[in-house]
Amino acid sequence: MTTSAPAPLEDQVWTPPAGGFWAGSWQDGDRRMPVRDPEDGSTVGSVADTTDAEVDRAVAHLAEHWRPGCWPLWQRRRALESTADELSRSVDRFTAIIAAEGCKTVSEARAEVSRAVETLELAAHAAASLSGRTVPFDNTPRGLGWTGWHTREPLGIVAAITPFNDPLNLVAHKLGPALVADNAVVLKPAEQTPLSALALVELLLRNGVPGDRIAAVPGRTSGQALVRHPRIDVVSFTGGPRTADRIAQAGPARKLLMELGGNNALIVCSDADPDRVATAVVDGAFGVAGQNCLSVQRVLVHASRYRAVLERVVSAARDLVVGSKRDPATDVGPMIDADAAERVVRWIDEAVTGGATLHTGGQRRGTFVRPAVLTSAPSEARVRTDEVFGPVVLLDPFTDTTAAIDAANAVNTGLQAGVFTQDIDRAMTIANALTVGAVLINSTSDFRIDAMPFGGFKRSGIGREGVESAVQQLTEPKIIAINTGTPQHDPAA
Repeated sequence: MTTSAPAPLEDQVWTPPAGGFWAGSWQDGDRRMPVRDPEDGSTVGSVADTTDAEVDRAVAHLAEHWRPGCWPLWQRRRALESTADELSRSVDRFTAIIAAEGCKTVSEARAEVSRAVETLELAAHAAASLSGRTVPFDNTPRGLGWTGWHTREPLGIVAAITPFNDPLNLVAHKLGPALVADNAVVLKPAEQTPLSALALVELLLRNGVPGDRIAAVPGRTSGQALVRHPRIDVVSFTGGPRTADRIAQAGPARKLLMELGGNNALIVCSDADPDRVATAVVDGAFGVAGQNCLSVQRVLVHASRYRAVLERVVSAARDLVVGSKRDPATDVGPMIDADAAERVVRWIDEAVTGGATLHTGGQRRGTFVRPAVLTSAPSEARVRTDEVFGPVVLLDPFTDTTAAIDAANAVNTGLQAGVFTQDIDRAMTIANALTVGAVLINSTSDFRIDAMPFGGFKRSGIGREGVESAVQQLTEPKIIAINTGTPQHDPAA
């Protein structure tokens, strides 16, 4: 396996004021847990390992102090604008935090900080979407003499649970919409990557978010305590479907907003450019070592282009530099931990034992896995049926477009998909037949702007994120109707 020599990260890795934030102040908590660099296991910091009692204190404090309408909309908007502005001036510091505690290379971490700035700006702009409309009561005879309207009102206390793979931007996607919509929010960041989240919470507090509107409870069991809490009004979760099932069963009936990943397909038609396709596949399958819910996992290529695409993908995958996150030359960094790396290699080996051909990659050293390209994977192989969440891509030929569509749809998730073709009619036919939340034409599934509605069908989730969509999900319409005293009769009667 090729590895690059590590270079020092910028000396800006941040130490939080304390282990977490709840009950209106920074708290060390009764227990601590280390934060380790997945690349070499070194300790980069420590945070609170929040207990059930501390989670209860966090939620109870918000429940006691939160009242809708007490924090004016203009102040909520200003707080997010100011936070985005300060974050844009702190790119180096946040890049160092993300790269130190997580699995992203320095360049990937820097790109994430820029996206988080945009996400917070979009959340501030979403203040304008908190508008209602009048209700035409006189559209029925029973409504004569009434006038009214509805507004968008907050749900209450949001439990926000985030994953390790985008430890800053996905936190911004949870906190920004929840706060601008006038909710209170308790954040439970991934236990592997809590420092990025706590650093963002510190920025929000410094830029005007009241301590009575936000809490951050990192820990190994704090998520379980949070989703069981009877005072939580909505759970906003990004992660895996099995964890989502446990969340749905853990607490009282309430609103759920969940993004649960996908086993994403790409359909490559007979008129596609093999060079362009191969570049897109390699970028989309192996970025962040494949630890991305939008990652390209299954590539269905028309038989007339199959050999050319396969050869180019294999060649480009072999050329990728696997090594230290700290080296700017690195293309593929580590997986989040050794267990994840071992699982991915085990799935590859199972597929090969079942008859798949491994053209390149699949070797592991510590937390690093060499990007793997497979063909002829058996139908029951987990690399085909389940989300790999690692640097693995499968290629299959097809001759019939309908069969390719059926194959793309033949999984229990439906997040995003891609189609490569120069024929707009063909593109639209395929797009309309795919059961996914987004279809990207002449791109892979690995594309998203933070303003678009984001989510999927089937086991890919519940509801839609994307900033303005999340604001709508985290509010409900409230009707106010006035009986004006006008005689209630139908003039036509």
